[in-house]
Amino acid sequence: MILIRKGKEKDLSSIQEIAKVTWGPTYTGIISQEQIDYMLEKMYNKGVLLEQLLAGYAFLIAEIEDKDVGFASYSKLDDRKDAYKLHKLYVLPEVHGMGVGKFLINEVFDKVREAGGKSLELNVNRANKSTEFYKKAGFKIKETVNLEIGNGFFMNDYVMEKTI
Repeated sequence: MILIRKGKEKDLSSIQEIAKVTWGPTYTGIISQEQIDYMLEKMYNKGVLLEQLLAGYAFLIAEIEDKDVGFASYSKLDDRKDAYKLHKLYVLPEVHGMGVGKFLINEVFDKVREAGGKSLELNVNRANKSTEFYKKAGFKIKETVNLEIGNGFFMNDYVMEKTI
């Protein structure tokens, strides 16, 4: 059975570990190992994750049989009062196909709706196969962006959006 709990400061190590395990299989062949390492350090160091938690980002942790197997993170968008952004959603490769990602995204939809949100936006690398997962969940491509993230690296993303 998949259980979802609200992520807290004590869960940051688990979030980091899941990210570390999932990023290789997710991004190898799409971006360089150097960029993977750079982005993991930039986006998943404890200080950044703690800042996000303290700034009001919601973290959801998925577990199966007392093992953390995935997580999602979302927050309100600054520029629109009824819009939210999904920042992260990763599931361990060993549980792919078991519905964990679907369970997490549906929980995010429910939480955003409960908070009065009307839309959920996300960025996803254009070559990431999870683009299809998001399309099946009802997201539509809003725009294509190339975002410089430092060290000469770019995120070549789709911005996708779903009306809730």
